[in-house]
Amino acid sequence: QVQLVESGGGLVQPGGSLRLSCAASGSIFSINSMGWSRQAPGKQRELVAVITSGGRTNYASSVKGRFTISRDNAKNTVYLQMNSLKPEDTAVYYCKALINAYDYWGQGTQVTVSS
Repeated sequence: QVQLVESGGGLVQPGGSLRLSCAASGSIFSINSMGWSRQAPGKQRELVAVITSGGRTNYASSVKGRFTISRDNAKNTVYLQMNSLKPEDTAVYYCKALINAYDYWGQGTQVTVSS
C-alpha cells in the first residue's frame, strides 16, 4: 500500500510564504513525476506544478515566478515553496505522484491567504 501525506498548509497574509511537503511511503519501487494541484471552492481542480524524476519542472502560468517545486528522491518527498501569496491562491492543495506506474493522491491540505 502506498500513501502520500501532505503537511505545511495554513493561514497566511497576502504577500506571505508557505512551504508544503508531501512524503510518499509504503511499497515503492519507482516514482516518476510528482506534483501539486489545487481546488478552490466552486472551481475545478487545476495543476499547479509538476517535477519529473530527472528534475524538470512545469508551472501553471498563475504561479510561475512565485512558486517553486522541488523533490528529495532519497526521502520520496516533494515540496512546494509558495512566495508572494495572493488571496486567489486560497485552495485545498493536493499532492500527486506516479508511483509504481499508478497515480496516487494525497488527502489535501488547506491553504488560506487572507488578511
